[in-house]
Amino acid sequence: MTDQLPARAPEVNADTEPFWRGTSEGRLMLQRCDSCATYIWYPRGFCPDCGGRSTSWEQAAGTGTVYSFTVTRRGQGRWRDAGPYVMAYVELLEGPRMLTNIVDCSVDDVHIGQRVTVVFHDTGEGSALPRFRPLGGDPS
Repeated sequence: MTDQLPARAPEVNADTEPFWRGTSEGRLMLQRCDSCATYIWYPRGFCPDCGGRSTSWEQAAGTGTVYSFTVTRRGQGRWRDAGPYVMAYVELLEGPRMLTNIVDCSVDDVHIGQRVTVVFHDTGEGSALPRFRPLGGDPS
């Protein structure tokens, strides 16, 4: 099980503040381009698809699938005692891929295409880290 991962508080800036405020409220927020409607991850001041500079924040569904992953069996620094743990790219329902951890399951049970849902791990400093846990069943 990977339920004791470190949860270091992020550095917050003007581009990321709405995202981190959302995590502290248990909501996964994504930017969406006002010009082309592309969902954007990671937070930034422009759309990477069309270059538009007008975006809005929307609450994401908080679900997705494991796109790719790796198991780290021995970490370093503050992660030294956390292993084994899973680092994964999760493809969100809205389209972007987010680098995150898969938690609340055996590392041996994680697989590409696995359906996951967001959980928030409190940093103790006004924000929470979005991580994902498996949902029951896989799409056919």
